Amino acid sequence: MKPPRLAAGAALSLLLLNASGEQYYQTKTPYQPQQASASYEAPPQGYRAVYTQLLARHGSRGLSSMKTDLALYKLWQLAEKEKALTPLGAQLGDDLLQMMKANALLGYGVAGITKPGYGNETMQGVTEHKQLAERMVRRLPQLFNDAVTAQRRILLVTSGKDRAVDSGEYFAGSLVAQQPTLQALIVRPPSLAPRAEMNHESRPAGTDRYLLYFHKLGAKQDAVVDSGDPLHAAWQASQEYQAWIRSDELRAREAAILAQPQVAAAAKAVLERLFTPAFVAGLDQGRHSAANTGTYSYTSADKQFTNKLTGDGDTEIKSAIDAAQALYDLYSAAADMKNELKADFTRYMPAPQAAVFAATEDAIAFYAKGPGISENNGVNYRMAQTLFDDFFSEVDAIAKGDLSHAAKLRFSHAEIVIPMAAILGLPGMSEPLPRAATYSYSNSNWRGETVAPMAANIQWDVYVNDEGRTLVRMLYNEKEADFKRTCDQAKLTPASHFYDYARLRACYFPN
Repeated sequence: MKPPRLAAGAALSLLLLNASGEQYYQTKTPYQPQQASASYEAPPQGYRAVYTQLLARHGSRGLSSMKTDLALYKLWQLAEKEKALTPLGAQLGDDLLQMMKANALLGYGVAGITKPGYGNETMQGVTEHKQLAERMVRRLPQLFNDAVTAQRRILLVTSGKDRAVDSGEYFAGSLVAQQPTLQALIVRPPSLAPRAEMNHESRPAGTDRYLLYFHKLGAKQDAVVDSGDPLHAAWQASQEYQAWIRSDELRAREAAILAQPQVAAAAKAVLERLFTPAFVAGLDQGRHSAANTGTYSYTSADKQFTNKLTGDGDTEIKSAIDAAQALYDLYSAAADMKNELKADFTRYMPAPQAAVFAATEDAIAFYAKGPGISENNGVNYRMAQTLFDDFFSEVDAIAKGDLSHAAKLRFSHAEIVIPMAAILGLPGMSEPLPRAATYSYSNSNWRGETVAPMAANIQWDVYVNDEGRTLVRMLYNEKEADFKRTCDQAKLTPASHFYDYARLRACYFPN
């Protein structure tokens, strides 16, 4: 398997290089803007920015739960007991304990983090969203000044999950820190809800599962039984997607990806630096295994917070590939925990093997979250239609002269950004593959590090002139980006990133 090709832009290239060589973190890649704002195309003469909207993934985070770290630590304990550790492998145990403690206490003492522990944003993630907001204000200073003068609202909405909520609050706080008068303009709108639902207590203002958590709409909270309800299509599409995620076909596809010979070779190369060859062979022969079991308690340095955690036993390491994948998961997570974690996991995952596991992760994500299989008719992204419509509805209002909103800021997850890119038909981010093909870097340009790094974002800046003509310019990870290729006729010029909105809308909604 060929190593990943780096995305365009020097910032990303620098990010992926360190003293150990190239590093491959894919969807856990720490965020960097992909273009300097000074190089953005200037708006045409006579146009002024009147609106902006954002969809952003939460910022860099730790591990989502005590799974791979604990399972790998139990495996390490077994190897230690059997005297099957190399000198490098002997050092891994303390680093795994560091990883577990850092995640158990993650967010403690950080203003804005309400429940410390696994799944929280790291300080790196907090900074990513604060700086994203700073750059938005610097890019559109007149828009925010005009918003204050005209008392135009800034809508803030999240998925409701802690790290997305926190990202939104840090972003909003950064806006206000730059321009305190914006505080009064920030509003948290009511959630979309089924027409039949009489009690909205489970839908606090400023959260919206149909817009920003559509990949996990559940029967207890989110069911839409009325086929005439505008939300029924989103509910149905979510159920179809979740059925795909549980399907035997997807499991078989993932198993085939992991069965590729280069994956086994990479796993062997990684593990034999840590464990004896006999111990590694024992994993594949069924003589060794480990699971995330046991109870661990961690207390903060000031003794004011203790987190007691028990592994659920659901994550098992039963092969060399399982073990190496778990180590890759920690290696990539460590890239997002530079403030909280002193352990250097790059020494356990050499660049050539990191490249293999990165490509493997991309292949699995392509089928589980990305454009997927052509014959599946968009099951991976049809559920994004309500969010897609919301983007256009916001600009429709501006085009009709309704300037009550100055901005709409949405904070969510990779599972939302990735299908949004696909349903928009963005080049390199939306092309499925036929069922007969298997994703690889040679037949697809889809890359997790490009589509959904930490804090990945899609922004639409809207401009109007005195005649009321409306233009849209899209930024993807703060790089000027094209809409789908069939909409090129909506560009002001072939090389422009400004699109005539009326023509752009007609391209996406032809009927």
